[in-house]
Amino acid sequence: MSNFFMTSIGRKFLMSITGLFLIMFIGVHLTVNLFLIFDDSGELFNKGAHFMATNPMIKIMEPILGLGFLVHIVWSFFLEYQNYKARPVKFAVRNASESSSWASRNMLVLGSLVLVFLVMHLIDFYWIIKFNPHEMTKVMVGGVEMEDTYTLVSSLFKASAGYCILYVLGGVLLGIHLSHGFWSAFQTLGLSNKNWLKRLQFVGTIYAILIAVGFSVIPMYFLIKF
Repeated sequence: MSNFFMTSIGRKFLMSITGLFLIMFIGVHLTVNLFLIFDDSGELFNKGAHFMATNPMIKIMEPILGLGFLVHIVWSFFLEYQNYKARPVKFAVRNASESSSWASRNMLVLGSLVLVFLVMHLIDFYWIIKFNPHEMTKVMVGGVEMEDTYTLVSSLFKASAGYCILYVLGGVLLGIHLSHGFWSAFQTLGLSNKNWLKRLQFVGTIYAILIAVGFSVIPMYFLIKF
């Protein structure tokens, strides 16, 4: 099995599997985050955040998710290094640019920028929620005491226009990254005929737009309304 992952197909296969896993997580994560703008009282988002923090299945999935992110990030740099070593001459890169999208040629750059966005997100939200919950106030929602995650998240957006702009930029970069990564992952798994490829490219574009708009709407909502 280890020999398989060292082959060209195996390396791409691992990137595809981890990529699709993360794509599903991003969709779920965005769904919960959108609760921020549907209920200004914060109860809806607090319920969603409390469920994600206490559900046993989510707790089991957390380390798997973390491993998925780690493997996907490390493997992307490894693949780029392997491709760099195998690249014969510079004109081949120029020729390739004529038949490929900008996103596909700059996936590592986009991924690196998304990584910066991810680290910022983890420091500002996840780290406090997971490891320093005592810093958060408690609220009662439906008779259940829980951390006031809504206030933690919304206050950051309300306090800084610059932070909102950075968050919007991160959402847009994530969407661009997904615009190629979505259909490329399925292509690696064998769905590469012309009919399926066109469909996957279309679905991937729609999904990428929804993700970019979804993550951008949240900070813009607080920036404009508050």
